[in-house]
Amino acid sequence: MRKIVFSIILVLVALSAVAQEKEYQVEFKTNVGSFTVKLYNETPLHRDNFLALVREGAFNNLLFHRVIKNFMVQAGGATKGNKQWALERLQSKYSEMIPAEFHYPKLFHKRGALAAARQGDEENPEKKSDPIQFYIVIGQYFLENELAAYETEERGKMPDNVKQSYMTEGGTPHLDTQYTVFGELLDGMKTIEKIENQETDTDDRPIKDIYIISAKIIQK
Repeated sequence: MRKIVFSIILVLVALSAVAQEKEYQVEFKTNVGSFTVKLYNETPLHRDNFLALVREGAFNNLLFHRVIKNFMVQAGGATKGNKQWALERLQSKYSEMIPAEFHYPKLFHKRGALAAARQGDEENPEKKSDPIQFYIVIGQYFLENELAAYETEERGKMPDNVKQSYMTEGGTPHLDTQYTVFGELLDGMKTIEKIENQETDTDDRPIKDIYIISAKIIQK
């Protein structure tokens, strides 16, 4: 009897471990192509909020409203057709900012990182995230001696693997421990580069609307 009970416990523990390792991916279709992101389980507040938005279809018709070459592409701050009422309704429903979930140096602003936008430090000293707006890092390459500037008291010494990533793949190290990284691009960098290379106005908004057609969850 004890052996049976012990076996059942082992099975339950194993099933629990599998559940915890469940990975969520989200596929986005835009008017210039598709891309897929993976959401990190280390940032459950951001992950679950993002999944809720996808399930509701909240990202549909939202624009990539801020695009800066060699830096990042940002979505969620405007709608296709400038339907302010639709954006305000969404912002009203998702009005609570998300507490920061920093996991540097495990999660950092490498090329392709998915991160949450936020208000500035003056009005948001706790660095809480906007519940809707997100960005994908493009970044640039760094030399090893340049990365020393980002080894602050808050961040500590930059690990070798993080340095290597910034030197060989690129990224935005000055954003580490400032904005929450909660996922990464798995596929579709060509689409992100298309967005990055759009002509923009003085507010960094693409002159031609680049918008999300749909987003769907892919559970692995």
